[in-house]
Amino acid sequence: MKAVQLITVGEPLEVRDVPMPEPDEDQVLVKVSGCGVCHTDIGFWKDGVPTRKGLPLTLGHEVSGVVVDTGSRWKALRDREVIVPAVMPCGECELCRTGRGNICRAQMMPGNDMDGGFAEYLTTPGRGLCVVEDRTGYELHELSVIADAVTTPYQAIHRSGLKAGDLAIVVGVGGVGTYCVQIAAAMGAHVVAIDVDNANLEAVAAHGAGLTINSAETDFKTLRKQVRGQAKDWGVADHSWKIFECSGHAGGQETAYGLLTYASTLMVVGFTLDKVPLRLSNAMAFDATIQGTWGCKPELYPDALAMITGKKITLKPFIETHPMSEAPRLLQGVADHEFRKRVILTPDWDA
Repeated sequence: MKAVQLITVGEPLEVRDVPMPEPDEDQVLVKVSGCGVCHTDIGFWKDGVPTRKGLPLTLGHEVSGVVVDTGSRWKALRDREVIVPAVMPCGECELCRTGRGNICRAQMMPGNDMDGGFAEYLTTPGRGLCVVEDRTGYELHELSVIADAVTTPYQAIHRSGLKAGDLAIVVGVGGVGTYCVQIAAAMGAHVVAIDVDNANLEAVAAHGAGLTINSAETDFKTLRKQVRGQAKDWGVADHSWKIFECSGHAGGQETAYGLLTYASTLMVVGFTLDKVPLRLSNAMAFDATIQGTWGCKPELYPDALAMITGKKITLKPFIETHPMSEAPRLLQGVADHEFRKRVILTPDWDA
């Protein structure tokens, strides 16, 4: 079969012929319908973020497809359409038993711990797969981005305790921030979107953001004043704000931290290798909560999927599909910020 593999960090990915994988008794074989391209893939390929499986490695962790073969434990999944979680916990360790399976130390992540979805097929543990019972209005490959771009902010919002009428501030509204805005609005929150790109802000203004601010064109004191003024106009308290840092940039993290207020919650969703100087005493003085959030527990996937099929949030305006055979060129384009929409790769070698 064909697979797109990382051979050497910093060098172009290669389309290679590799052996067809066979599932063991605890695995299934998935025929890939689509695999989204995430900036984590760019980090592994271009920035030298270490992978847990050695090279060569097939990248890709936003996968949807059809189960075409199974090990003995998962025969009931044969022929089912599924979304493969980007984080697959063991289900047995103390972290899993106490509800923190998303950070299970034995977790498996496609395109990191094991070969991923930039391929015609992949083998994956059968545990935790999200079976697609209904995909009204969507092709299966389009749902691949649920595996990270949608479920990562969904878990962050779920864990933040956001409720209807709250103020949700999303910093960085390209990528996962796009869906963070939509999910928060669908849950009844008043949403402020902050970004450095006017096109990103315009897109989310049409999908749930009640106030948009370009932080590259607004000094921080003015930005904070705008947020406070809008909160007052909405009748929202000046405390207990929910802030979601989705940019994965140092500037975004500084902005998000600077917006802390009394009893507020800051969820750190984006990732950067940059270091940010912060006065941690602000968290003490405001009695605020700062929490990281990694991936999403598989048990939350069905609810996230239901938000899409129930038309509470939408994928269509924010995704575009390309042939997987062109992956080396496309990943360079993603790294160079040529695409405003999430790129989904679909295997095309047998077309």
